[in-house]
Formats: sequence, structure tokens, C-alpha cells
Amino acid sequence: MLDELKRILSKVDADYADLRYEIKKETRIVFNGKELSQIGSNTADGYVARVLKNGGFSTIAFTSESESEKALKKATENALLLAGNLKEPVKLAPISAVKDKFKPILKEDPRNISIDEKLELTRQYNSIPLKQEGISTTAIQYFEVSREKYFVSTEGAEIREDLVTNGINGSIVSRKDNLLQNVRVGIGGSDGFYRIRNQEAEFEKKTSIALQLLEAKPVTRGVYNVILNPSMAGVFTHEAFGHFSEADLIEDSPTMREKMQIGAKLGNEVLTIIDDPTVPNQLGFYRYDDEGVLASPVTLLNKGVLSGHLHSRRTANNFSELTNGHSVAEDYRYAPIIRMGNIFIQAGTNSFEELLTELGDGLYILDAKGGQTSGENFTFGAQYAYLVKGGKITEMVRDINIVGNLYQTMQNIVSVGNDLVLSEIGGCGKGQLNIRSSHGGPHIMVKNLVIGGV
Repeated sequence: MLDELKRILSKVDADYADLRYEIKKETRIVFNGKELSQIGSNTADGYVARVLKNGGFSTIAFTSESESEKALKKATENALLLAGNLKEPVKLAPISAVKDKFKPILKEDPRNISIDEKLELTRQYNSIPLKQEGISTTAIQYFEVSREKYFVSTEGAEIREDLVTNGINGSIVSRKDNLLQNVRVGIGGSDGFYRIRNQEAEFEKKTSIALQLLEAKPVTRGVYNVILNPSMAGVFTHEAFGHFSEADLIEDSPTMREKMQIGAKLGNEVLTIIDDPTVPNQLGFYRYDDEGVLASPVTLLNKGVLSGHLHSRRTANNFSELTNGHSVAEDYRYAPIIRMGNIFIQAGTNSFEELLTELGDGLYILDAKGGQTSGENFTFGAQYAYLVKGGKITEMVRDINIVGNLYQTMQNIVSVGNDLVLSEIGGCGKGQLNIRSSHGGPHIMVKNLVIGGV
């Protein structure tokens, strides 16, 4: 296939061009309550070409090799049209052209597991909450996505890489009279089917939480000192901070570029944030991005000081910074955009017990439940929390909403735990869907966090 792609690309008259071909295979099994509502697999493939000509950069997607000549001609024409209407020509940061073939090491390749076994395992996990009185319904699905990718460029790159992702996730809904509570559950990853075996305890735990929430009181609104668990710390890191680290989201905003300058003091000195797609056996792992750039770890915030951005080749040139392999596409239908891989707060030195002692009185908040950002301000939901009194965890509370300002909150992160955890189920909807975007962190303590409630 690489030779065929090189043959197609050799016909392009451009300053630079690349061509990506993918075969995407998906399997999905869905239960709504006791009902099996969907089961099946499908395979699709396609091409994405990018052409740089006279400073204009154009992308085109097509589905058949027979369309390649027409598609590449159109992409070149579009690049020339763009070139005549740009204030500044597009330039790509230089890289070394790589020739490599990489297949991840999978502990039980899910593609080799029968759909009957996948169905039975999903049914088994789905049945765990449904056995309990007080559980109203479930929405549990098995998903599996494999991307077989081939990439060539006029600079000489030739790359073949597989990405395989699978998991079981969804929601458990409990009910008492008119009160409904929804708890999310998810297991999986990108290093093999083994990750979703023997996970009954996780579904039992989340079922128990859903039932306990029926008896929990709503939180009283106010300003609290809090501990966020790794899930909440990771979502804050991804949503509130991580997107501002993506160079394409700030490059056209003078205000944000000023705030997100390298060397800016943004957070407390205990806070270091890293994005590292090279962490093995993690959801966000990959070797090369969809521009053929070798993935690299990036320290985005070092002891509270901004020290890096995530880049495509274009933005790396724009910012006069090094490439780091963070330009990723959803699949064969899209050109790549800047994405996070594994973004997390670096572990500190405090045990969870030490954090509780330091907190004294406050809230222990667990597991993200949606949210939104508006500029530097954010609102996140949490699935549940516990009141903490005298350093001891006490009663559960519900209906948690966190409101804050990114920069003030990063200053108010005063202690960082030593128990880093990365998410097994992730995702990001920026522009396209990236199911392999992972986040995490250790437990962290935050002072003066605004909590909405009753």
C-alpha cells in the first residue's frame, strides 16, 4: 500500500504534499436496560490528501483510488486559490522524514475475539446493576475501533501504524419516587482485550454509588476547600487548561497568546502538567501523529510556569517552536488537527491521607459528569462527593457543580498527591471526535472553590 500511495503522490505538482490512507473497522454492542438494541461490525476506508502550493494549504478527502488524480488536482487548485487570499503564506516546520512500520503490542488483540464472547461479556456486566432493586435502567455498550493507517509525503516519509481501542462504558440509572440519579461507568484502553476482563467489581461499585445517591442530600452551595479525585483533576486539566495549550485555538487571539506565553506564571509552584502520547499501555498512546511526526512528551506547565504548547507543523512554524507530534485526525474522513494525547498533572509527594489531614473540613469530589468552558471560565459537574470533617470522610452529597476561573484555580491548587491515575475511557469533541484522548492526575487539593448547590 505504501508503494501505491507513493505512486499516487508522485503526480502532484506542489511544494509539499502528503497522503494518508486508512482502513477503519468498528464493532458495537449496545444494551438499553435488558434489551439488546444494537450489535454489529462495519469496515470503511478512504484517503486524505494535503497539498501546499505557493503558501496555500489545502485538504481533500476521497474514498477510491480511482478518484485520486481528480482529487489531487482539485486540492492543488484550492491551494492556489488560498495562496492568493492569505496575508501570510503557510509554512511547515521542518521535520526528519521517517520510514517506519509500527504495530502496538496488544495483550489479547480484540480483533481476534469472537463477537459472541464480546456480547456475553457486555451482557454479564450490564446484568450486574439490573439485579439490584432501585436500579431503573442502564445504557451499556461495547465498542471497538481499529485504524490501519498508511502515510506518505513528498519529503520521503513512509509510515504504517495501527491504533486499536476497545472498552465497555455507559450509565447506570437509579430511581426512588421522582428522584433519578445517573452514574457513569467505563473500562477499556488501547493495549488489549484483557483490560475489560474480570471487571465485575467496577460495575458493582458504580451500582452501589448509584443507589447511595438516592439517599444522599444535595450539597449546600458555597465556597469550599476541596480534594478532587484523579478523574476530576484530569477533566479540569483537559478542559480548562489543555485546550488553551493547543496552539491552533490561541494563535489568532492576541489576548490568549499574551496570556499563554512561554514563561508566564499561571499556577502554584506545586503544579506541573504534561502531555505525553508516548506513555506505554495508555489510552492516548501513539507513535506518530497524522502528519508523520514522531510523538513527543511536552511539559506544558512546569512548577506553575508555562513551558510548552501542543503543535501541528504549521503552528510550530507560526510560534517558532519545535514540533511535538500532536496533530491527529478522527479517521480517513478528516485532516488532522491539534489534539491532546495523555494529559495529566504530574504526581506530587503527598499521600491521600495527608491531603485529608491538610484539608480538615471541606469536600472530597469524585468523577466528572459533564461541563463546559467559556474562555478562561469553567463549569463542571461531578457525579458525587463526600463531606470531610476534621480530616475524616463522612456523608455522601450529590448535585455537585464546580464554577471557577482557570488561572485563579491553578493558583489555588496547593497540594498534589502521589497517586497518578490515567483514564481508561476518554474522548474529546474538539472539531472531530478523538476517542483516544486520555486525561488524569493524582488527587489534588484546591482552596476556595465555588460549589453550586442548594
